Amino acid sequence: MESLEKRLDYKFNNVSLLKNALVHSSYANEVRGETRSNERLEFLGDSILSVIVAEHLFNKYPNMPEGELTKLRASLVCEKSLCAFSRELGIGEYLLLGKGEDKNGGRERDSILADAFEAVLAAIYIDGGMNAAKKHIFSTVLRDLEHHTDDDSFKDYKTVLQEIIQRNPEESVTYILIDEKGPDHDKIFTVEVHLNSNVIGRGTGKSKKQAEQMAACQALQLMGESI
Repeated sequence: MESLEKRLDYKFNNVSLLKNALVHSSYANEVRGETRSNERLEFLGDSILSVIVAEHLFNKYPNMPEGELTKLRASLVCEKSLCAFSRELGIGEYLLLGKGEDKNGGRERDSILADAFEAVLAAIYIDGGMNAAKKHIFSTVLRDLEHHTDDDSFKDYKTVLQEIIQRNPEESVTYILIDEKGPDHDKIFTVEVHLNSNVIGRGTGKSKKQAEQMAACQALQLMGESI
């Protein structure tokens, strides 16, 4: 657990909370009565995440209408985003899964990883309070948003680019990490976006996600799109 605590940058007073956050229902069902699954923690973590993200967006974007705030919050707390943060933290390595679930790739399943991220967040909240939970969310879910300087809107360049490319079914877009520099706490990532085998954009950022957005932004600019 100590290695995971280091990745989370949080030291638990009650480490049993963290252990419980890593128990999938498939494992709890196999060892009936010995331990609880992380489903209750997941429920709490989902609510905490929603409240903290909503509050931050409300304060950060005073001119953004409700509909745009809702879309932005949804993009930040969706399963795809949460499982990416879970993978970044290596949570899958520590999960307790039933034998069948483990054998069938549950350790890499998006839904399981996203749920575990929420459960771990709840464990941090119960153990250390709201400030500890906020610190965790700001270092993961809201990290990329902190480097966004436009106070009036949030542009998801990757989605815009994908929508354009999808007009031609034979075309496909991929993002490739080409460089990674700096210490663990202050890395700079460089990503290229490829249209089939051709480079159409390059971007850098404090995270892979931000670098991908900047690469998509450059691609859209080169394509003459208004962004």
